[in-house]
Amino acid sequence: MRCAPSRTPRRHSQHWRTKFRRRITGATAAVVLVVASGCGPATTGSSFEFASPGGQTKIFYDPPEQRGAVQLSGESLTEPGRELSLSQYAGKVVVLNVWGSWCGPCRTEADDLETVYAKTKDSGVQFLGVNVRDDRSAAQDFMTNFKVSYPSLYDPAGRSLLALKGFPRSVVPATIILDRKHRVAAVFLTALLESDLLPVVQRIAAEQPAASSPTTGGRP
Repeated sequence: MRCAPSRTPRRHSQHWRTKFRRRITGATAAVVLVVASGCGPATTGSSFEFASPGGQTKIFYDPPEQRGAVQLSGESLTEPGRELSLSQYAGKVVVLNVWGSWCGPCRTEADDLETVYAKTKDSGVQFLGVNVRDDRSAAQDFMTNFKVSYPSLYDPAGRSLLALKGFPRSVVPATIILDRKHRVAAVFLTALLESDLLPVVQRIAAEQPAASSPTTGGRP
């Protein structure tokens, strides 16, 4: 799913949201879920390398031993000059969301992502946005308008995403779920509803107990 720049007026956003949700719901029913362990070589002890078998938009990497790990960092969207890194969230499930303020489907899924974050953060889940092809002030306004409480990297050129080898950087929105060892457990190349994302995040969070002590590698 590729998202073209949108200039939809804010006053029409509710109508647009309702219409797009219907489209997502219909499309979701037609998607075949793919288990990546049967579609490529094992990635045990290796870095992540993306593959989308058959062009599917929902991909799951199981069993956990066959997942590839990711190291990703970049500049904070809201705090220029401050670096955000996955290492700051050691032991946590991390949900990466690739988005842009110009992207209509990103507006549609924003409140669903925030709801899932609110419901799962106490179980050791951290959301981290990756803002691409955007103006910083427009992206900051997006976070304010849609009440996004989790941080984002500011990555207009998409360089941070190079850590996801082979990942299609032209696809926006996209969501990547990392397990507690920061291995890629699931990839969604489409806008999401709460009902799509919540059970997957909960399942991955339940695979391994959360760390007993708080992370001290950096501020959330």
